[in-house]
Amino acid sequence: MKPLPTLLFSAIAAFSQITAADTYDIVVYGGSSGGVTAAIQASRMGKKAVIVEPTQFLGGLTTGGLGATDIGNKKAIGGMSREFYHRIWKHYSNAASWTLQTRDDYYQKRPHGNSAGEETMWTFEPHVATQVYDDMLKETKVTVVFGERLDLNKGAVKDGTRITKIIMESGREFEAAMFIDATYEGDLMAKAGVSYHVGREANAQYGETINGLQIAGARHHQFVKNVDPYVKPGDPSSGLLWGVSAMPKGEDGSGDKRIQAYNFRMCNTNDEAIRVPFPKPANYDEKQFELLLRNFEAGDERKPWAPTPMPNHKTDTNNNFAFSTDMIGMNYDYPDGDYATRAKIWQAHEDYQKGLMWTLANHPRVPAAIREYYSGWGLAKDEFTDNGNWPRQMYVREARRMVGGYVMSEKNCKRREIVEDSVGMGAYNMDSHHTQRYVTKDGFARNEGDIQIGTRPYPISYRSITPKAEECTNLLVPVCLSASHIAYGSIRMEPVFMVMGQSAATAAVIAIDSGKEVQQIDYAKLKEKLLADGQVLDFESPPMPERAHLTKEQLGGIVVDDSEAELTGFTSEGHTTPGFVGEGYRHDGDAEKGTQKARFIPNLPAAGKYRVAITYTALANRADNVPVIIHHADGEEKIIVNEKKKAPERDVIFPLGTFRFEAGKSGWVEIRNEGTDGHVIIDAAQWLKQ
Repeated sequence: MKPLPTLLFSAIAAFSQITAADTYDIVVYGGSSGGVTAAIQASRMGKKAVIVEPTQFLGGLTTGGLGATDIGNKKAIGGMSREFYHRIWKHYSNAASWTLQTRDDYYQKRPHGNSAGEETMWTFEPHVATQVYDDMLKETKVTVVFGERLDLNKGAVKDGTRITKIIMESGREFEAAMFIDATYEGDLMAKAGVSYHVGREANAQYGETINGLQIAGARHHQFVKNVDPYVKPGDPSSGLLWGVSAMPKGEDGSGDKRIQAYNFRMCNTNDEAIRVPFPKPANYDEKQFELLLRNFEAGDERKPWAPTPMPNHKTDTNNNFAFSTDMIGMNYDYPDGDYATRAKIWQAHEDYQKGLMWTLANHPRVPAAIREYYSGWGLAKDEFTDNGNWPRQMYVREARRMVGGYVMSEKNCKRREIVEDSVGMGAYNMDSHHTQRYVTKDGFARNEGDIQIGTRPYPISYRSITPKAEECTNLLVPVCLSASHIAYGSIRMEPVFMVMGQSAATAAVIAIDSGKEVQQIDYAKLKEKLLADGQVLDFESPPMPERAHLTKEQLGGIVVDDSEAELTGFTSEGHTTPGFVGEGYRHDGDAEKGTQKARFIPNLPAAGKYRVAITYTALANRADNVPVIIHHADGEEKIIVNEKKKAPERDVIFPLGTFRFEAGKSGWVEIRNEGTDGHVIIDAAQWLKQ
């Protein structure tokens, strides 16, 4: 793990009063969001609890830059997790918290930052999340020990199936009746001899359809122009550019050891009062960005990032498009790596992402308009002040995943298999970022591994946070829990980790009080306590339909999908409303009206008359006045589409009319969001020869 300097939390003085005793009722290893809620819950239930955190800060990604809460359906968030977002709301209800903009100004730009009628807020600055956790911990008797990490040689000492103590590199030992591994890496779980998996399972292993290798299925965040990946363009013998590998072997759905890419969730700003220009890293390597520069030169001038507005002119910035903040394919050795290996990978990711941002703002081969845009952005000087304004936590999207008493899978996420021992809910898309970048048979660069498939809110099994009984009987794992690669892509959200941490601690206390192993506690008693504490265990939701989407072949004719359109904006992807074409659809986020458009350009085999249609999935939050422009051989026509209403054909196909087109690519359909009054959906456009 990368060494980090000591933080000056407001509550650090309280935490520094560490008792000499090394015996606790519950030891929580890892101060992630799940670790914090676990320790607080244990203390609230009267147990002596300690958080042993390897770094010098708490909260993981929640305090480390991920201020745009990912969950899907916020109705699924309960218990202490919802309490956290309520406290965020209370903080921003104070006018003094708005130092760089007004609350009204923020909500005009970010109308969905809270829930109507609810005292919760889902977007926040990193230091505010730290303050909230700080306050919650000060209200308990939790001990926090910073800078202690597990000895990877001695690890966990066991007596049969029970952990008796864990040993740190410093030699310090922690004994307890119950242990909770709340790390993103699952180190305690692994050292305790618990089974786990790294990588993508084959579809056949758990009866899934979207696990494993995904050559055909990886449609999002792709190069929209053909980009040459060879060191000497056009010459395969010159070798491949940095970050590009050979065409992967195997069939779609086959398992491998690849994991989805990591990045840092930057807190950026364009407010000159607090903006720090993007620094050029000491280890800057221009060769890492040759593919990015060639992509710009091929004509792709999209801005390769996804900044979500946070309060006070800040952002939570994530990966977007083909070449962005994700360091694709460079993390395979991280999950099982020793600390030195992980530190090297961590530093490489930091150097890469800092180098990317410096390149976008400064490199002469970046288009001038793009350079000018990024030159106006930078890091927020009042965030991560102990770490050069850079996030303290790398986004470890997946590492080890336990193989416990029950493995959550695609069937659970689609509610085709519903567990009866729920300890919380998941609700996000099955979301995998890319796992590799390769050269196609045609000699172009392409990404692989990104999957975005909708879910229904679903319960998560208690057995998925407990190991197999024959392996360990006093350990709970709320973060690296038992799930397949694709199911974990849905579960791995910070509010879910908070929920799982609280539930894990509740189970640990019940196990202690009843003198039972964690696998043997009375679930009815656990459920009663979880519900009493406000946890949401399930609510009525229909299963995902067997076929949630249409293929191009089913649609017929010449079809251009949203992933193939020329986009200005429309960076938000959707997959939750079934009936779409391909792997999903895009929308404008009901924002930046008049600036977003999508042009669908077919390559028509012959001149003649074609019936033109677009596809969309209707909902009440859609716009009813979407302008669609058809550019044909005889001119242009504008048609207004009401996306609140189902389309007349198959509920998703909306015919625009019949027009004459020349052969080739001279015609197009363009969907815009100017003057619209709701979410504008773009999915696909179809040309049928008449």
